[in-house]
Amino acid sequence: MGAEAGDQKDQPKPNPMTEAQFLSWKRRKDADASARKAEAARKRTEDIAAGTVQMNGRELFLHEPWVFDNSQY
Repeated sequence: MGAEAGDQKDQPKPNPMTEAQFLSWKRRKDADASARKAEAARKRTEDIAAGTVQMNGRELFLHEPWVFDNSQY
């Protein structure tokens, strides 16, 4: 068992990544995440306009502010 642990420690990492490769991967990952969020927001906006989903309070205030108008009372 002791020899196995020493062998694993002495072996180099199989596929080291350079800083440029990491930054490229990170930019691509961030762009993909941003695109997914934008698509989800666009779909939610379409669903709200179609009336297929329930709005939360902030969305209701943005789309129908007259609901919060207390000047009528």
